[in-house]
Amino acid sequence: MSHSSNNSDPGYTVDHHLSDADRNIHSAWDNSLEPALTVTDGDVVRFECRDAVDGQIDVETTAEDVMGVSFDPVHPLTGPVYVEGAEPGDVLEVDLLDLQHKGWGYNVYFPGEMGLGLLPEDFEDPGIHIWDLQGDVGKFVNGIEVPLDPFPGVIGNAPAEDGEHDTLPPRSVGGNMDVKHMTAGSTVRLPVEVEGALFSTGDCHAAQGDGEVCVTGVEAPMFVTARFRVRKDLDIEQPEFTTTGPFTPTGVDEPMYATTGIDADLMEATKKATRHMITHLHDHRGLTRGEAYILCSAAMDLKISEVVDAPNWTVTAYIPESIFPDSAEEN
Repeated sequence: MSHSSNNSDPGYTVDHHLSDADRNIHSAWDNSLEPALTVTDGDVVRFECRDAVDGQIDVETTAEDVMGVSFDPVHPLTGPVYVEGAEPGDVLEVDLLDLQHKGWGYNVYFPGEMGLGLLPEDFEDPGIHIWDLQGDVGKFVNGIEVPLDPFPGVIGNAPAEDGEHDTLPPRSVGGNMDVKHMTAGSTVRLPVEVEGALFSTGDCHAAQGDGEVCVTGVEAPMFVTARFRVRKDLDIEQPEFTTTGPFTPTGVDEPMYATTGIDADLMEATKKATRHMITHLHDHRGLTRGEAYILCSAAMDLKISEVVDAPNWTVTAYIPESIFPDSAEEN
């Protein structure tokens, strides 16, 4: 289900290649940056994107090594691309044509004292899993295999406000949205706030559960191919997109195991649903709690089930049963 560039006729021609060379990389939103590339309406660009922590993690990295990872280069973004004709008030329409991973990725959670992820108070020590990405499947532990549907975690335009801006929070012009349904075949619409839009992308994920609870998806260096169009007939305040999903890992309705979190606070309900799923995976699927946390970030989908039955709200966590081998213990 991942989308590679090996088709004999992909239906488009790549007009520009933007490598991950230092000259094409930046790690802050800043509308004063010189464009790495200038394109015209309708052009197709193939971006080479580094991983989220800019090469500090590789296939040999251990949990102990995670302690030394610096957040200074997060996220390395490829760009910016100046799109001719794009003006403030316009919409930049980005057709995501193809995403191709490089065969490996990682999930990591950081020491609890850093306060990152949904449950830092539950995990004092860091953890990591290096994924072997084989085509459309990522290999986890205990024979668990997660379907891959790559997407760019960061996709956005430069903001109108001058100066450097952190890449971690998303903004009205896009950025670190981590929407896992922005897969190949999707069209993303981004508000334009500066001349030329100054589009950048990066932080690619080979897979991710809705919620990205341990603070990482399956982080992976990747190629992103996209077509740009300037839309002067549209007016949106924040990003919008069309997508065909997939909305379940297999792309069709399939059996799920679900846990609920019920609380008067929506974030607490989210934490409860996730904790209950971690406990389920530990008790019934033979995972350590750390492995379960990582798997939840890669493959568990959080949904807001209701926000109308005051004083308590319901968040539900779903894990697909198809990712477990037939030999796994039945529920």
